[in-house]
Amino acid sequence: MSDGAPPWDALAGQVAELSRRLTELEERVQGGARESLADDASTETYWALPKLRERLQAVARGGVLFTGSVVGLDGELVEWERSEATESVLSSDWSEAAEALGALGHPVRLRLIQALAEGRTAVTELMELEGLGTTGQIYHHLRQLVSAGWLETTGRGRYRIPPTRLVPLLVVVTGARR
Repeated sequence: MSDGAPPWDALAGQVAELSRRLTELEERVQGGARESLADDASTETYWALPKLRERLQAVARGGVLFTGSVVGLDGELVEWERSEATESVLSSDWSEAAEALGALGHPVRLRLIQALAEGRTAVTELMELEGLGTTGQIYHHLRQLVSAGWLETTGRGRYRIPPTRLVPLLVVVTGARR
């Protein structure tokens, strides 16, 4: 054995520990996939709710939590979290959300923003999609999405979903699905 090399027993122990940790990680990943596909709403499928309850113990009516960790089109990790007490949400002016929600309330705008989320960035690419209307109509819808903050321009005839809006957009769409 050379100087500084671990004895075989210690090395075997390190390999066993790494194997155990890898197995645990694989089980977590597989368990997470199963939980996200679970049909029942049992508390065992929820892992964020216990933390939310713990955080909101002093709040009488509870609260909501939205969070996400998404790899954006540029390969960058986009993470977002928002939590708010129920009373705060109920006492806020919901009409302030009308423009943002309204902008998503049209099938063509939803298809445009979905195409952008899938990687198309130029109006010329968007015009290739069926059923979106004329170039003028597409620009009209894009302007509404930009005005509501769901999109931003990145150059002449190019658009993207701002990283700070990607997870909220996915949350809204996921919440609206039945």
